[in-house]
Amino acid sequence: MQNEILWLARLGLNQGLFTLAQLQDVRKSLPSDTDLMTFAQQLIDAGHVADDYLETLECVAGIALKKGRTGPPADDPFGDATGNGSPKRPALPSEPINTLDDPTLAASLQLLLRDCARYGASDLHLAAGSAPFIRHNRLLIPIDTRPLDAEDSRRLNTILLSPAQRAIFEERNDYDHALALPSGERFRVNLMVHKTGPAGAYRMVPARVPGLDQLGLRDVEPVRKLLSYHNGLILVTGPVGSGKTTTLAALVNELNQTRQDHVITVEDPVEVVQISKGCNITQREVGAHTASFASALKGALREDPDVIVIGELRDLETIEMAITASETGHLVIGTMHTSDAATTLNRLLDVFPASQQTQIRASVAESLRGILCQRLLPSTNAGLVLANELLIANTAVSALIREGKTQGLRNVLETGVREGMSLMENVVFDLYQAGKITAATARQNITGKMILAKIH
Repeated sequence: MQNEILWLARLGLNQGLFTLAQLQDVRKSLPSDTDLMTFAQQLIDAGHVADDYLETLECVAGIALKKGRTGPPADDPFGDATGNGSPKRPALPSEPINTLDDPTLAASLQLLLRDCARYGASDLHLAAGSAPFIRHNRLLIPIDTRPLDAEDSRRLNTILLSPAQRAIFEERNDYDHALALPSGERFRVNLMVHKTGPAGAYRMVPARVPGLDQLGLRDVEPVRKLLSYHNGLILVTGPVGSGKTTTLAALVNELNQTRQDHVITVEDPVEVVQISKGCNITQREVGAHTASFASALKGALREDPDVIVIGELRDLETIEMAITASETGHLVIGTMHTSDAATTLNRLLDVFPASQQTQIRASVAESLRGILCQRLLPSTNAGLVLANELLIANTAVSALIREGKTQGLRNVLETGVREGMSLMENVVFDLYQAGKITAATARQNITGKMILAKIH
C-alpha cells in the first residue's frame, strides 16, 4: 500500500475523521495499487467522513501526500487492531521501567497514551502503589498486574514534561497541563503526590469537535435557539466525567459555523483546539496565558468579545464578573459541577453574601437564558448514553429566581415541554423505556416515587 495512504490513515485516525473499522472496510473494497485520492474519495462515498469534515480530510490528504514522499509512518495504522478488528488493549512495556532509558520511556508512554485513545478509554491512571488502569465506559480496567513504585511512577509521569513544567510540579506537588502528542492526540493531565508517591491522571480529549447533532441531546433545536442570543448567560452543568467539555466544544463549534463573532474562551487547561471559521476564536489557558479565570474575564471585557466561554465558574469573583458580562451585551457560556437546574441556580446564587442576594437574583433573573444539565449513563450496548435536562428561562423561571423559590423549577420543567424543556428524571425514564439503559441504571438516577413505580 502506498506511503501516502498509510499517512492518510494515520493522520485521519489521530484526528478522529473515521474509525479503524471504517478504514479497514475501505481497504478491503479497493485494489492494493489504489492511489491516495481514490482512497479518500471512497471514504467519502461510503459515508465514513461527515460532510462537516470534508475540508479537514482534504487538508489531511495534502499533508499525507507530502509526508509520503519521505517514507511511511513509524507504525502501521492498519495494524492498530487485534485479529478480530478490535483496537488492541493498552499495556505498559514488558520491560521493567527502571531498565528503560529516558528516550525509550518517553516513546513507551506516548504509545500507551495513543493506544488508550484508540481503545476508547476516557482516562489513564498511573499512580505509585497501584497497578496502572484505564476508565472505559465508566468501568475501571487494570492494564497491568505490576504495581508502580514511587520512582517508576515519578519517571513515567514526568518523562514528557519540559524542565520548566517539571520544576513547577516538584515545587507544588500538583500540576495541571494540556499534553499534545506529535501524532495529534491531546490529553488533559493532572499530576499530584499522594501517600505512596506521585500519580498522574490523563483524560483523553476528542481530536474531532462534535456537532450538536452528534452529542445525543434529547432535542437539539432548543439548544440552538439559546445560541442565537447575543447576550445573556448559558450554563452547562453535570458531575465530573459527564461530557461537559465535549458539549462546550460543540457549542463553540456551532457558533463558529453559524455566526461571525469574536469568541474568547478561558480554560484550565485548553483541551479542544478550535480553528477559527466564521468566528474569530481566542483561546486562553489559566496559568500559561492568564493568572486566573477572574483576571482573564476582566481583560476579556476590554478585548471586544461577542461571546465569552468560561471553562468553570468556581468562585465568587468569576461568577460575579460572568453575570456582569452577560448583562452588558455579551453572550456568556460557563460550566458548573452541579446535577440539575435547581441545584445549579442555588449554587450560583448562594456564593453571594446575604446583603447582595436581592440584587443578584434580579440580575440572574434578567440575564439567564438556559441551563443544560447532563449525565453519561452506562447503556445496554456496553457504551454510554447521554441524559440531559434543559431549563429555558421564560417569565415563570425569571419570577421564581427573583423571588428565591427555585424549588418550583421542577414544575416549570415538567410543563415547559412545548418550549423544549426537559426534566432529567423524565429523560432517564424515556431512555429506560427505549431499552437504552437498564432498570438498575434508571433507578439510580430517578428519585420521584411515581416514576420509580413504573420501572420493573
